[in-house]
Formats: sequence, structure tokens, C-alpha cells
Amino acid sequence: MARPALEELVHPDRAALVFQELQRGVVGDESALPALAEAAREVGVIANALRLAPAARAAGVPVIHATAENLPGGFGVNRNARLFAGTRRAGGENAPRSSSVEPMPGLYEEGDLVLPRYHGLSPMTGGPLDSLLRNSGITTVVVAGVSLNVAIPNLVFDSVNRSYQVIVVADAVAGTPRQYGDQVIEHCLRLLATMASTEEMMKAWSVAV
Repeated sequence: MARPALEELVHPDRAALVFQELQRGVVGDESALPALAEAAREVGVIANALRLAPAARAAGVPVIHATAENLPGGFGVNRNARLFAGTRRAGGENAPRSSSVEPMPGLYEEGDLVLPRYHGLSPMTGGPLDSLLRNSGITTVVVAGVSLNVAIPNLVFDSVNRSYQVIVVADAVAGTPRQYGDQVIEHCLRLLATMASTEEMMKAWSVAV
């Protein structure tokens, strides 16, 4: 059976664009993970996200900002992996309504959806994303953001395990070191998801306008 064309997979009737942790406290000026923020800049993640978002909106595709937040007093935060402790030591509080959980400047527009995640490593299991997508008839998740080390693979695996088609925008994701991120794409995510560039996504969505 032939694989569906990109234009079919990302049709506005069935697709959503999910930005994973493209927030000030992760890849922006308040980042507690400076090496990751630098890798994102080198790859052009934010620049490409700023091109993806208006293309999606123009086509009628929902734009979802999946942010990482911590509840007051650290209520319910994960303490079962070194990553969580290291992020807290680096100052990554990501308190609700703080500037660190804001989407990167220029990325959010009225009408977008912001879905905080208060625990875990994936918005599919640590938030309402899965249920909301299903209720809206979404069958394709278009993924951009960080990191290729942890959160992006988690999101891809969780989405595939829940029967979604997944598109990874390869020039709008990053990990650290950068070469490792490239290997994750080539030797892992490419086996599970369709790879597309920002240009290819913009072209696919322009057909629907």
C-alpha cells in the first residue's frame, strides 16, 4: 500500500502543529539549559517555527504550544530521574504564569492553544493533548521543538503508539550535542515518522489555502 502524500497527511481536517517546549525558560533568554538553547539557535529551530506557525494558521491547522510547567511548591513534580533534579538545580522553575513558560517571542498568536504539562516527559501522557486531539478528529501530529534527547522521541513514540500519523519537521527540532540530534533523526525517528522540512510543510499547507 502506497504511503499517503504529505499534503494528504497534513490536511487541515486531520492535522495539528505541536510546538514542544519552545518557551523562554527552555530555549529562550531564561533558559536553564543553555547548551540546548544554543543548539536550537544553530539549527534554526525558532526561525523555522516562526515560519511554520503562520503557514499552519493560514491553512486552518491548530497551533498548539506544549509547555513544561511546575505547580506551586513543586507539587506533583517528578523526582525519579536525574534530568528533573538537574533542571531544578539549574534554576528551571517554570512556574505557571511566569515569563519562563511563555512561548518564544512572536511564536504565539491569539487563537493558538497553550497546553501545559505538569509532570512527565511527553504532552501525550502528561497533559490533555491526546484526548483533545481525538475529540477534534485529529489523526496527524506535526512535531517541532526540543529536545531530540528526550522530549521529542517521547512525543513521537507516544503518538505512534496511539495510532497517530507523525510528521517531524527535521529543521525545526534540535538536541545536544547537535550531532547526536542528527543521529536520533536518522537512526530512530525516521523509522517511525515522516520527515519533512519547513519548506515542504509550508508548501503542503499552501495547497489547502
